[in-house]
Amino acid sequence: MSLALAGLILVCVFTYAFEIVFGLAGTIMMVAIMSLVYEPRTLVVYSLLPQILVATIGLGRSPRVVRARPLAGMLGAAALGMAAGLWIFFRLGDDQFRRLLATAITLFGAYLVLVPAPPPLPPWARRLLDGLAGASQALFGISGPVAMTRLLATYRDKTEVRNYALAFFLAMNLMRAAGYLAEGTVTPEIAGMMAWSAPFLAVSLWYANHLHFRVREGVFRRVVAWIILLGGLSLYRQ
Repeated sequence: MSLALAGLILVCVFTYAFEIVFGLAGTIMMVAIMSLVYEPRTLVVYSLLPQILVATIGLGRSPRVVRARPLAGMLGAAALGMAAGLWIFFRLGDDQFRRLLATAITLFGAYLVLVPAPPPLPPWARRLLDGLAGASQALFGISGPVAMTRLLATYRDKTEVRNYALAFFLAMNLMRAAGYLAEGTVTPEIAGMMAWSAPFLAVSLWYANHLHFRVREGVFRRVVAWIILLGGLSLYRQ
C-alpha cells in the first residue's frame, strides 16, 4: 500500500463517517482534501465504493422511513439528468471539470446557509432539482448539494431527510457504476484503491452510523449547509 493510498483511506474513514451521520458531504470533503494528491476525476470514480457503503449500512441500520412512490419519482427524473450528465462527463477537460464542480457546490451551499429551512417546493421544482441531482451525480460523483436542497424543503425529520438522501444516492451510484463500466472508466488503479480501502471503510461506517441519532435537528441542518458551502469554496483554491 502506497503512502498516498494510506492517506486516502484515512481521510475517507473520517469524511464518510461524517456522511453517514449527516447524509452527505463525504465526497465533497474527500475530493477537496485528496485532490492535492490525486486527480479529481480519479477521486470521483473511486467515490463509488464509499458512497455505496454509506448508503447500504446507513439504510440497513436505520428505521424504515423511505416510501417507494416518492423515491421512484425522484429517481425517474434523476435518471434523465444522469444520462445527460454522463454524456458531458466524458467530454469535459480537467480545468473545466474543477471550475464547474466548485461553482455547483458553492451555489447550493450558499442557498442552504441563507435558507436553513427552505419553503416547500412546487412539484415542477422538485422534479427539476431531481434531474439536476442526477446530472450532478454523473458529472461529479456528488448529488448531495442538489438533493439535500430538495429534501430539506420536503421533509422536516432529520432521519427521514438522511434516509431518503441515502436511498437516492445508492440508486444514483448504481446507475453511475453501470455507466462507468460501459465506458471502461474504472481502471485497474482505481479498482485496487477500492479493494484496499473497502474493509477499513466498512468497519468504520458500521460503528459511525449510531452517531446520527444523537445529533439535534437544528445542528443537523446548519452543519449540512456550511459543509457544502465550505467544500465548494475550497476547490477554487486548488
